[in-house]
Order: sequence, then structure tokens, then C-alpha cells
Amino acid sequence: MSDKTILTVNDMTCSHCVGTVRKALEDALPGAEISVSLDTHRVEFTGDRAKGEAAIREAGYTPEAV
Repeated sequence: MSDKTILTVNDMTCSHCVGTVRKALEDALPGAEISVSLDTHRVEFTGDRAKGEAAIREAGYTPEAV
């Protein structure tokens, strides 16, 4: 689980969005290291990349590779 995924999520527009994305990742990847920045629209997490991306999409956002 040391591989870190870095994604851009340009449709995060407020702190509520940040919380929603963080919660989706926490639920999908228990124990993962997660960093979500509204200023840079960047999301970083450890663990299964496909699961993380799917969780972000299910939450209603569009993750893009950096």
C-alpha cells in the first residue's frame, strides 16, 4: 500500500466537496493515507488506484490523472 495515486478533481468547488471526496476514499480504502486539497484540486491516496477512482466517481466527481 505504499504506492501513492495523485489525481486532479477539478469539479471540487468547496469544503463540502472535499469532505465528500475524503469520506468516499475512507470508505473505499480503509487505512489509506489520504490528502485532499481544494486549492490545487489535488487528491492523493495510497492503496488500490482503481477502487479510489471508482469511489470518487460514485461520489459524483471526475478524477483525472496528473
